[in-house]
Amino acid sequence: MALTFDDGPGNYTSTVLDVLARHHARATFFLVGEMIGKDDRPVLRRMVAEGHELGNHTWDHRDLTAMSDAGLRREIVRTEKLVKDLTGVRMHGMRPPYGATDRRVTEETRRLGLAQILWAIDTLDWRDRVPKLVVQRSTKAKPGDIVLMHDIHKTTVEALPRLLKVLDEKGFTYVTVSELFGHLTPGKRYSDR
Repeated sequence: MALTFDDGPGNYTSTVLDVLARHHARATFFLVGEMIGKDDRPVLRRMVAEGHELGNHTWDHRDLTAMSDAGLRREIVRTEKLVKDLTGVRMHGMRPPYGATDRRVTEETRRLGLAQILWAIDTLDWRDRVPKLVVQRSTKAKPGDIVLMHDIHKTTVEALPRLLKVLDEKGFTYVTVSELFGHLTPGKRYSDR
């Protein structure tokens, strides 16, 4: 399964990385460009060093389907450039904010060489900031599912050790989105295997 975290990096991202390390779990982090400060270079490099995948979640988390073509491209390219400059990593996947995508977003992501990564399980941790609910929703995952969480919410971080314990007991292995699919096709939408 692929655990994914959106909207960071944030105040709890290092704690998420600590918990994932204890469970030998890799994840994919969909980064928002404006959230990346100059002091975040070490946490981004740690993600890469520990085998996590970096993904693009646009510059400031706007609905790409409501933007001009130039604005849509700028939202993606700004984050792409910043992450490449800080880490040397070229991202291969992007998650459209709110899962909002259309023909134009598909065409632009294809041109930019990015697959569109959606999800099979939304923990709704952004709405219901209750650790027990995050655990209940995430542990319904099946093999091959992509699980959506956010590393910017304290309640998600509080839920993470328990949900990993339950998923460990079910025998799950945690991989990045790219590892789950083997190859990501630019422009294509992925939600589960």
